[in-house]
Amino acid sequence: MSIYESIGGEEALTTVVDGLYEKIIADEMLNPFFAGMNVGKLKGRQVEFFGQALGGPMVYQGGTMKAVHLGLGIERRHFDRVAEHLVASLAEAGVPEETIAEIAAVVLPLADDIVAGTTSPETVAAE
Repeated sequence: MSIYESIGGEEALTTVVDGLYEKIIADEMLNPFFAGMNVGKLKGRQVEFFGQALGGPMVYQGGTMKAVHLGLGIERRHFDRVAEHLVASLAEAGVPEETIAEIAAVVLPLADDIVAGTTSPETVAAE
């Protein structure tokens, strides 16, 4: 059984992602990154991403992690805070600790593509 199936599929992922974004938007360190963004669309993409990454039938329709986060100035502390909110949202949804650890093993390696430091020359020139 995939992680996707073990946690309850799309319905469970939607609950987790809703909780995650509630926490992110309420977090003064993180909410500036989402000002003016269509959070509903972001949530949908996030559900797709997790659905695909966790072995579900979904197909992620968004850009690469590197491309969609490029130039946003995301630091490791921001990434870590989102990861904390994700773990809390998973726990609140009743996901067992062992499964949360499996999900973290999928998500944490994405830091290299999300955290700033891999900006394009155009982004640097614009600053």
